[in-house]
Amino acid sequence: MFNLSVFLEDSARNYPTRDAIVFGDMRLNYQMVNGAANQVANLLVSKGIQPGDKVALTCANLPYFPIIYYGILKAGAVVVPLNVLNKARENAYYLEDSGAKAYFCFEGTPDLPMGKEGKEGFDAAPGCTDFFLITVDPAAAPEGVTTFGQATKDQSPVFESYLGQENETAVILYTSGTTGQPKGAELTHSNLVMNALVCNRLHESKIADEVHLITLPLFHSFGSTVQMNAGFAVAATLVLLPRFDGEQALRLMEKEQVSIFAGVPTMWWGLLGAIQEHQDIDVSKIAGNLRKGLSGGASLPVEIIKDVQAKLGVTILEGYGLSETAPVATFSDPYQDPRPGSIGIPIFGVEVKLINDDWSTVEGADNIGEIAIRGHNIMKGYLNRPEATAEVMKDGWFRTGDLARRDEDGFYYIVDRSKDMIIRGGYNVYPREIEEVLMTHPDVSLAAVVGVPHDSHGEEVKAFIIKNPGATITEDELIAWGKEQMASYKYPRIVEFKDALPMTATGKILKRELI
Repeated sequence: MFNLSVFLEDSARNYPTRDAIVFGDMRLNYQMVNGAANQVANLLVSKGIQPGDKVALTCANLPYFPIIYYGILKAGAVVVPLNVLNKARENAYYLEDSGAKAYFCFEGTPDLPMGKEGKEGFDAAPGCTDFFLITVDPAAAPEGVTTFGQATKDQSPVFESYLGQENETAVILYTSGTTGQPKGAELTHSNLVMNALVCNRLHESKIADEVHLITLPLFHSFGSTVQMNAGFAVAATLVLLPRFDGEQALRLMEKEQVSIFAGVPTMWWGLLGAIQEHQDIDVSKIAGNLRKGLSGGASLPVEIIKDVQAKLGVTILEGYGLSETAPVATFSDPYQDPRPGSIGIPIFGVEVKLINDDWSTVEGADNIGEIAIRGHNIMKGYLNRPEATAEVMKDGWFRTGDLARRDEDGFYYIVDRSKDMIIRGGYNVYPREIEEVLMTHPDVSLAAVVGVPHDSHGEEVKAFIIKNPGATITEDELIAWGKEQMASYKYPRIVEFKDALPMTATGKILKRELI
């Protein structure tokens, strides 16, 4: 019996005065963070939250995120992290689908009003009964809204955490796939504990010795597992940056003596640009402390790997995984020279194979098949969707939808994404979801969404639209409408009207002819 929150509790017991979180001028040690998380747990219990109940969280990379995340877990509840870019309609869907009973939401900023979108989503989800607004200025909170500070100020900083079975759900991560609405992948305490511990094995981390700079969003599995959970497991210091900026990241690396940085390819590209632009930054000092560089989300160009090695003295290790795999499934072997373009080899305790459509194994080197994964990292299934779960899981194996080849030495290389997924700036965008939203516009008859190359984002979202007869909407007007309906990383920045779309004989749109 155990709980994922043991990472925080164990480090707080053994290293109470070590910095756990650094945010700007704020420094919180492990004892402080654990006490604050206990207050959250006591709050939830006082509101009637029971083990297994779902609690949603919308928050940027701020100290509130780990405090609330572990507080929810301590109470035995399930964390439902939501994207900070979600619109009210999206938040309402996630709250209802997950069955969340409480919702913590950061107020955000004028250009990113998370609190407004969160409260409107909460109001449209009658099953969710408690809303707590995380606000910097409590006096500015809307009338009738309970702030995080108000709710926790009288709660005790002492709490005896719930201990459950290893296969109980700890976190639900929403992923869209290509069919229907987004689905909640149920990850267990065991999934996440094991994945974090394996990450530290790959990091070669020492107890109370690491400093992580976290610019990856903590609501995403990459940031929460590979850095937050893994970091708290070894009493690391987490330096939080809410929004990636190359210059800010470098200055924090220099000031805080950062030893581990993880990012998507666009972040590494941004660091190189900032090095070139800001000559006053002591790159040699950064290189002297930076021990591990990690990348995921998309393949890194070889030139970026070479430039980072030359300027920061660190070899970037690449990995692969999905929300359904907690997330890490393969990773560069830290004891061998990385192979640019490869997603590495299976991590400890995980098996990977290539399969055909009928689940039969693809044999031999360099033959292409769909990646299937089995091990301690595989989700329980999709929440309340047994049929969708059965489509992707069989005999413990999870089929990813990604096509790859394996070389003679066992290294894997992604060759295609059979699910048509778009990766925009490290965020996964699923065309089917965007198409369904576009089709709700009265002037849209048919929509096809694809990813097109983009210099800094990797891919950009483009929509091909057939208008309804007599429709007068313009491309710019549809883009503006989409911006109101979808998270900022999702909505199409490019719209092209067409009289017809290329299709197969069975009516399936031939998207490859649109690219």
